[in-house]
Formats: sequence, structure tokens, C-alpha cells
Amino acid sequence: LILCLFLFSTLDQQISTKIKMKFLFAITALAASVSAFVPSTTRSGAFGVSNTVGQGSLSAAPVRSVAGRSRLEMTATTSELKQVPHGGTLVDLILKTDAEKAAAAAKATVVVQATQRQLCDVELLMNGAFSPLDGFMDQATYEHVVENMALPSGLIFGLPVVFDTDDEDVQPGATILLKDGDRDIATFEVADKYLPNKPLETLKCYGTSQIEHPGSLMVATERGKYYMGGKVTGLNLPIRPFNCLTPAEVRATLPGGVDIVAFQCRNPVHRAHYELFTRALEASNVGEGGVVMVHPTCGPTQADDIPGEVRYKTYEVLKEETANPKVFWQYLPYSMHMAGPREAIQHMMIRKNYGCTHFIIGRDMAGSKSSVTGDDFYGAYEAQDLAASKSEELGVKTVPSLNLVYTDEEGYMTADDAKAKGYNEKKLSGTKFRKALRAGEDIPEWFAFKSVVKVLRDNQ
Repeated sequence: LILCLFLFSTLDQQISTKIKMKFLFAITALAASVSAFVPSTTRSGAFGVSNTVGQGSLSAAPVRSVAGRSRLEMTATTSELKQVPHGGTLVDLILKTDAEKAAAAAKATVVVQATQRQLCDVELLMNGAFSPLDGFMDQATYEHVVENMALPSGLIFGLPVVFDTDDEDVQPGATILLKDGDRDIATFEVADKYLPNKPLETLKCYGTSQIEHPGSLMVATERGKYYMGGKVTGLNLPIRPFNCLTPAEVRATLPGGVDIVAFQCRNPVHRAHYELFTRALEASNVGEGGVVMVHPTCGPTQADDIPGEVRYKTYEVLKEETANPKVFWQYLPYSMHMAGPREAIQHMMIRKNYGCTHFIIGRDMAGSKSSVTGDDFYGAYEAQDLAASKSEELGVKTVPSLNLVYTDEEGYMTADDAKAKGYNEKKLSGTKFRKALRAGEDIPEWFAFKSVVKVLRDNQ
């Protein structure tokens, strides 16, 4: 390989660029074929042995085919990324052979149909997004995270990850086979069953125990009476209408050696959002050559949010319309809690496992309003302040979102600049936008992309 590079550097200047490019492509292919033979590592997890990908692994993530094309376009190996997984090791709990999966499923003593929220949690355990966890939290871990926003080891962790049930008969020692319809998803070895302190959990995690908060309402009315903890063994990822690559697969698609800025959203991306996350690359703490990874959550969220499948369609058409090489699009099967500041920490931790070095913190991120009074539960900058205070400990830098407005004179710019120059700001409220959408009225292109508007109208 070194000899080939030397020969390439000494090619005569008269040789055509086309020939040089063919020669360079051959060198690149040779390098890729060599790296494919480097083995991955296996390490021990907290509840047992789990396959892991550490910072130095050069193993390629498995390629899954969707709609006749590869879902994984390899642009980097894990070792080239600047970001290490949370806790140092990327957990992989998914068994690799049919024989292993059949043997694991055969040990189950109980079969449970998982809820949509449980499916999201178990998938993020299986694929390593919740690294370093290798199972649902037992009582001691749950209580420590609730009280301290950290695992018993001291490692920061935003929100508890638990399995809930109302079943009185399932006891420690049982092995549960979690299913999604007819599909085997995972086995769960119950090591602990306990009565959670839900008022304390919601107060500490959401800042309130009032069921006016959607997270508190979820804990009080959707989750079962008991929580259970124990080891998870992955069998098959859930089949979803939106493509969700594992952290190892996503890491393999990202460019190495540069900053990766994550943008979290749970709504369609409009013009202001797009301007916000593309301009984030100009932030003073983002290095040259950085890229953005737009990483929307497509799992359960607030009752009045647009369904995940529809949101996914808006992202796909926007990805095609903009075709920006500095913007990568991936999807996260995550169940929103609307927990404000502590959920911001959870999102940063998850994106760290996906390879991101930076995270854009919006105003009132993951915030929510009272279902009774309409008042905000969190201050506009609470999430930004907590994230900034924990940034160094977490190992993820924050990029505060710009307060952008649209002006007749210069298009999008910061609100402060627009005010200083006396420019005319254009505004369109979310309520008016939704009304115009339903009525089939024209929606200004400065506010929303035509392709996104079409998807939303087609799926009303």
C-alpha cells in the first residue's frame, strides 16, 4: 500500500486526471479490503458477557438491505471517530446466529407482548445506544439514577431505563421472551422486581409529580405497578416503517477525525430548523470539516405530536431535496419523556454512543406545557444550563441553538442582528401554520419546505 502511494505521488504531471483518479480508487479499495480482516473484540458486561465495539475496533458493522439498497455506506471505521462510547465500550447484546437465538428463546418461561415504549427501550439496550447498560435497571440502580442522575459507578445517566409490569406472578428467576406480534425481540432474565417510588421518580426526573405533565402522566397511568431489572439478550430488532441503524452502523457511516454535531428533533424540519443546524457548524467550538447528524426520535411522544411514520417521510423528502453533503440523516427509536433538562442529558449520552462530539441544545429542549394551565414546566434555558454544566463530565460539547428570525432584507439571521439593523421580521405561528395546512392554503416557502408541506397534507 505504501509503495502504491509512493508511485501515485511520482506520476508524471502529463498523465490525465482521469487515469490518476482510477489509480487512487484502486489504492483506496486495497486499503478497505485489508481493514476488513481485522477482528472485533468481546468483553464482559455488568450482567454477563456481551459483544462490544471499543474505541480501537476496526470491525465493520453488519450491512442490512432495505428497498434494494444498502443501508450502510461505509465512510469511516469506529477507531477513526473522535468520540468514544459512554463508559468506554459500545455494548452489543444481539445474538448473531439463528441457532443462538433459538436456544435463548427456548429458555423463556414467560411470553410478553411488549408495548411501543418497551420496544424502544429494549432496542436501545440491545443495540448499545444505552451503553454501558446491558439490561433493565434493578432497584438499586434505578434509585441511584433517580436521585443522582448517575449510575452507582458515578457515571452520568439522565433517566432510568426500566421494564414495567402489572403481572403479580412473574418473579425473579423468570426468563421473559419479549415479542412484537409474532416476532421474537429479546429475552429478559428477571433478577429483581420492586415497587418503584413513582412520585419521587417523577419529581426528580421531570421536576413535578403533577399528572398535568405528560411524563408524569405516562408513569402514573401507562406504566405498570412493578418495575423489573435484569439482563437482556437481543434476538431480533423490531421491524419499523423508518430505518433505524444501530450505533455501530451509524458510526461506520460517519467521517473520521472531525466533529460530529447532533441535532435532535421530534417534529418536521422547517426552514428555521434547517438554518439552525447547518449554521451550528460555524460555532466557535466546532472544528473545521465538521458535519451535522440530524437524529430525530421517531418513537412515542406527546399525544398531539405528528406520528413517527409521517415525520420520517418528511425527513426523507427533505434529505433528497437538500442533498447536503455536510448533513447526515439517521433515525432513533426513542420514547420521549418530555423531561426537559434531564432528557437533554439523556439525549446527549445516547448521541455520544452514536459517535457525536457535539449536541445542539434548543430553547426549552424536550419541554412541555401543563395540560391544565398551558404554562411551561421548564424555563427557556434550563436544559441549556444543565447541559453546559455537565458537558465536560459527559464528554459531549454543547452548541446552543441560535434564535433565528426571517427578514425581508437578508433572509434568516439572529433576532439580535435583525433588531440592531431595524429589519422587518416575518412571523408565522404554529397555530396559523396548522390551520393553513388543513385548509389547503399557501404556506410561505421562507417558513416551510414545499416537499415537507406536501407530505404533511397527504397524511392529514
